[in-house]
This record gives sequence, C-alpha cells and structure tokens, in this order.
Amino acid sequence: MRVQQASVCLHRPEPLEGELMIQSLDSVTQFPLMLMGILLFMLVVAATWGGMRFRRYIDDASPAVKQDDADDAVKSTILPAVLGLLSLLLGFTFSLAVDRYETRRGSVLEEANAIGTAYLQSQLLGEPHRGRLSEIFVRYTDNRIALTSPAKAEEHARQLALNDQLLTDLWAASAAGFDSIQHLDFSSTFVSSINSVIDLDTSRKTARMARVPNEVFAALIIYVLIAAAFIGYGTLTRTGFYMACVMHILVVLSLLLILDIDRPNLGGIREPQLPMIMLSQALHSKSPEAFDRWRPEQLEAGAKRQLSK
Repeated sequence: MRVQQASVCLHRPEPLEGELMIQSLDSVTQFPLMLMGILLFMLVVAATWGGMRFRRYIDDASPAVKQDDADDAVKSTILPAVLGLLSLLLGFTFSLAVDRYETRRGSVLEEANAIGTAYLQSQLLGEPHRGRLSEIFVRYTDNRIALTSPAKAEEHARQLALNDQLLTDLWAASAAGFDSIQHLDFSSTFVSSINSVIDLDTSRKTARMARVPNEVFAALIIYVLIAAAFIGYGTLTRTGFYMACVMHILVVLSLLLILDIDRPNLGGIREPQLPMIMLSQALHSKSPEAFDRWRPEQLEAGAKRQLSK
C-alpha cells in the first residue's frame, strides 16, 4: 500500500518548450531605455508644438473671432479631464507592472525554500544517490541565479538549456534513489519535494513571461501624444511651452519606469535574488558529510578512533 501511494506522486511534467518566448517578448522592447526615452520625449514635444501651431492657425484664420470662450473651455474643462484620465492610465499601467514584479519576487523565496527542503530530504538517502542529488542541487541553484543576470540571447539560451538538462538529471537521480526508499512512508514526501522544485521552475518561467500587454503600452503612448497636443493648444507663451516640456519629462520618466519594471531580463529593476544567493552559499559551505556526524556508522568510527588513541 505504501508503494502504491508513493508511485502516484512519481511523475515528471514535460519541459516547458515556450521558455524561449521570453526573448521574443523582450524583442518588442529591445531598445535601450535611454534611447526610447529620448524618442518619446521628442514625439511628445512635437505633439505639443503641433498643438500650438494649430491654435495659431485658427487665430490667423479667424482674426476677428474672440477665442476667450474657447480658451476657458479648453483650460477649465477639457484639459483637466484629459490630464486626469492620463494620470489614471499611468497609475493603472504602473499597477500592472508592479503586480507582476511582486509575483516574480515572491516566487524567488518560494523556490529557494523548495530547493532547500528537497536538498535536506535528499540527505536521508544512501550513497551514491545522496551525493549525486546534492551535486545536482548545487549546480541547479547556481544556474537559476545566473538566469536572472543580464546576458546576451545566446548565453541566455545556453543557460535555459542547462536548466532543463539539470531538471532531467534531477528527476533521473530521484527515480534511481526512489527505488531504495519506496517501501518507506518518507518516499511520498521525498517525491513531492522534488515535484515542487520542478513545478516552481515552470512557475518562475511563466512569471517572467507575464508582461503588461503591448496594446496597453501602445494605447498609453497614443493618449500621451493626444494629451500633449491639448496642452500645446492651451499654451500661448514660450514660458508656458517650457513648463509643458518639464511636465513631459516627468511623464516620460514615468513611462520609462514602467517599462523598466516590466522587462525582467533587460531592465535595471529586477527581482532580488537574495534568498537564492543565501541558499547557494549554504549549499557550497556544507558538504553532505556534514549531516553524518550523529549517524551510527560515524559514531562507531569516532569511538574506534578514541580507542586507538
């Protein structure tokens, strides 16, 4: 009965073939943030200038028509509504990006805990299974940290391939070790911990592929340009134009911040890897033999050494 319960847990999900979609998703926003910010600022300033020129064209075309009422309507009603909706859209998009960032950050701690638990449980196996699994866990943890570092597309693809190979090795080593403990209740717990590591690999890949939809960014940029044109239409002086440019700088910086958070592979704001780094340091600092000091064979060996002295 115990063997049957453990066998139910013995499954290996198929590797995620769509992980290379991360690179294709990044290609949409592959431009450096600095260059993208300059281009956006130039477009917004151009839209503001176009609004000013359109206002002057109307004034020149109808010099006898008073524009005071139109000015009041634009400045007191239309322009505040446009800017208010722009703030709402920026806040909504920023919230989407931050939610995805928090998901990625939480998954780092969850994966570190899962790997640490599976590593400790693997120490209860006999050799050579324990040593083989320990080495795989160390290499896997180091590679997971490397996957989050900035790298070229070729290097990132190589790291992803190594990640999948290590998962295959992990499951193969677990299957080999399972044969020696399948008659124990502990076997079900051991297999579940290995499955958790594999499942979290898929979860983290999926979390890093989850982005703010490109359609949201496109709609936001279009709306920013329209809002800039309205601002230009309501600006009559050169000083007002300069003040509008200052506001545009703030808007563009907000857009760049959202883009940076939403690019986990290319952006400067990445989820911290401290839990994984601490785990890696712990795995490297202690060999599997460190857990054997109170096992019967080690106690017997210690007693024999004492007698020999």
